[in-house]
Amino acid sequence: MAKTGVLETDPRVAELKKELQRLVKSIVEDDDYSVEVMDRAREALCSIKDLKVKRSMSLKLHGPHSFPEEFRCPLSREMMRDPVILATGQTYDRPFIQKWLKAGNRTCPLTQQVLSHTMLTPNHLIREMISQWCQSHGIELTDPDQYSNEDQIMDADRSRFIDLLEKMSSSALEQKEAAKELRLLTKRMPSFRALFGESLDAIPQLLNPFSQNKGGIHPDLQEDLITTLLNLSIHDNNKKLVAETPMVIPLLMDALKSGTIETRSNAAATIFTLSALDSNKALIGKSGVLKPLIDLLEEGHPSVMKDVASAIFNLCIIHENKSRAVHEGAVKVLMKKIMNQTHVDELLAILAMLSTHQKAIEEMGDLGAVSCLLTIIRESSCDRNKENCIAILHSVCLNDRTKLRELREEENTYRTISKLSQTGTARAKRKANGILERLRRALNITHTA
Repeated sequence: MAKTGVLETDPRVAELKKELQRLVKSIVEDDDYSVEVMDRAREALCSIKDLKVKRSMSLKLHGPHSFPEEFRCPLSREMMRDPVILATGQTYDRPFIQKWLKAGNRTCPLTQQVLSHTMLTPNHLIREMISQWCQSHGIELTDPDQYSNEDQIMDADRSRFIDLLEKMSSSALEQKEAAKELRLLTKRMPSFRALFGESLDAIPQLLNPFSQNKGGIHPDLQEDLITTLLNLSIHDNNKKLVAETPMVIPLLMDALKSGTIETRSNAAATIFTLSALDSNKALIGKSGVLKPLIDLLEEGHPSVMKDVASAIFNLCIIHENKSRAVHEGAVKVLMKKIMNQTHVDELLAILAMLSTHQKAIEEMGDLGAVSCLLTIIRESSCDRNKENCIAILHSVCLNDRTKLRELREEENTYRTISKLSQTGTARAKRKANGILERLRRALNITHTA
């Protein structure tokens, strides 16, 4: 019991449990949860398990015996369970050096040398020495196979990976077959996603058919390659690498404009997944990708709407991309779709995000947003939609006093805003009360005048 108590007070465990609880809730309650959410939930659970076992081993090792220094991982400062050799020849415990590499580091933590590759080679000698020492001191050493995760890669996997990438520079038929297999392998096997992060040349090799065929490639081949990029981007360690590979964003933009419906949907989903990193949001936004995303949203194919909306939402979290989206005509497209009752939930969320932009507010006013949003508040049963509507209306009435009259008429006829101030979410109540206060002040000014 004492061990459990110590573990529960570890702030890392507490934070991981909160994250796991949030992710599991999303999986249970949302039918449209993404594969990435499942991957992150699994990673959080594995991390909690890892900390628990590590704590158990630590308690055993903090007895009368101290272990040899060469058994200590330079990163964790604890005995290694699964020693591996980095390209520089230094030995680390696998989970800790993998975490270092996942964070985007491409240097050796000890020597600071730039790594020629990120492949990890098992250090069988040190592993055997640790095993013998633990056995002689009555300590049970955990089998590292129990901690194998998506980054554990078999030699056969690596050989097949290299072979498939080489075929991307061969005949059209071999390219097509290899692309199809890579698409399936990166979908089913996380180890294949991880392999692409080991070399800066892997993604350019994958995309070689685009370079060979300047006039365009077969739609099926384009679909397989774009979908493979989507699969790769799910792996956290790949997000930065994929986005910063010069060919990738332009190819995704081309796919948004001219691919099959599935290709366009997967290109949008790739942009959404890559934009989970703030640095990628800025990089992708500068590329001009918001224009084809908004055009695709306007086109309105049912199969792509959700992915496109998710990508635009993620990108517009940063201010510079809000400005770009407004400049590219996002407000008009969003208002038209919302008025047609198309994907209202997702599009209202984007519109609420853009409502902090002055030009967006002006456009909303000109496009009849006030009436539309008030109708949604009256008729919708979704608290989140009501919250987004009242947040937008709050921004409108702060920036355009001419809309207060329409809001006052709504309040006099239906008491829409007053009702929301009593029954809405905490944020909706704050925004509704802010509007009511502004209406009261405007009314007092009128009476005084």
